[in-house]
Amino acid sequence: MEELIYLDNAATSWPKPDTVYTFMVDFYRQCGVNPGRSGFDKAIEAGNILEDLRARLTRFFGGDEDAPKRLCFGYNATDALNLIIQGILGPGDHVVTTNLEHNSVIRPINHLVRDHGVKATFVPFNGGGFVEPEEISRAIRADTKLVVVNHGSNVLGTVQPVAEIGRVCKDRGVLFAIDVSQTAGMVPINMQQMNVDVLAFTGHKSLMGSTGIGGLCVRKHVELKHTRGGGTGVRSAYPYHLDEYPYRMEYGTPNMVGIASLWAGLDWIEESGGVERIHAGEMKLAHRLIQGLKEIDGTIIYCCDKLEDHLATFTMNVEGLEAGDVGIMLDVDFNIATRTGLHCAPLVHRQLGTEPIHGSVRFAIGPFNTEAHIDSALLAATEIAKRAKKMAAVKAS
Repeated sequence: MEELIYLDNAATSWPKPDTVYTFMVDFYRQCGVNPGRSGFDKAIEAGNILEDLRARLTRFFGGDEDAPKRLCFGYNATDALNLIIQGILGPGDHVVTTNLEHNSVIRPINHLVRDHGVKATFVPFNGGGFVEPEEISRAIRADTKLVVVNHGSNVLGTVQPVAEIGRVCKDRGVLFAIDVSQTAGMVPINMQQMNVDVLAFTGHKSLMGSTGIGGLCVRKHVELKHTRGGGTGVRSAYPYHLDEYPYRMEYGTPNMVGIASLWAGLDWIEESGGVERIHAGEMKLAHRLIQGLKEIDGTIIYCCDKLEDHLATFTMNVEGLEAGDVGIMLDVDFNIATRTGLHCAPLVHRQLGTEPIHGSVRFAIGPFNTEAHIDSALLAATEIAKRAKKMAAVKAS
């Protein structure tokens, strides 16, 4: 079978490093018990890797190292963002967010606006795909409780100036939360230096972990209110969900296979030279692909005039074709996997004007892509653009 050229790493990184697969299986075979719920050795061992990973990720994200228990695990970034947004906002509060957001931010906010009297402002991005800190500042009001920003756009690949936005929020006394789904494991993140109060992450993208694991990191000065309740394995006779972290934001048995995958993923990142080196390798391929696409007559590339502060993720279309049709051709005719549509970020496409053709084609390069993969994608795009022109000529005749 012909090799699949996988260029959908913004959805999930694939393949994972072999060491991640091996560690996950070995850990679960040897220690796949419920952590900390019992006093036998295996439960203690499982609990140890869970607590050690809290501390390790807290350092990785530049959180408060003396409060690692405020690194709380959940299903994914969507799960964490719901806990953050609902845990901070209440009736009468105002939230500022952006047109770059994923539905994991848009939908929880819209529910609060519709059902609970929260008010929201969505700030547009500029022509380069960046949200300007000054626009965030202008949107903040006396009743603003929270600013939420997507650190790296899953559509455009632009990395937002969160340190500058964080400074604005700190000066104005507003909590600042970021979604690092696309940047964790790819761009250095330091919550303290960036003035970030709460962070939501997922494990299955550039952190090289499995699906079904993610969470949030909460600074010491922030308190999130309860929006759920359940088992913790601690103080079971207490009739309410526990107030102390990490139990305050964790519910039920943790995903220990996912925990193991994140541990191994962090090992792989360190062994590969760190996030900057991995990112540089991906961006080298991105430059090659974007420059090649720009030379193909009939392609449209969005927000890629400059590639500073950018991920190896970008979006494009072919004139005369709907995004979904281009994706089908790439898949069926050239065995290239991309992502088409609105990418769960409809406000991006509304601002770009790509809604009428049902979004765009997203290329997302990963650490296991090669120059040969990029050259194959360019050949495919060239052929598809030629087809589009022939189709247009037939229609015009």
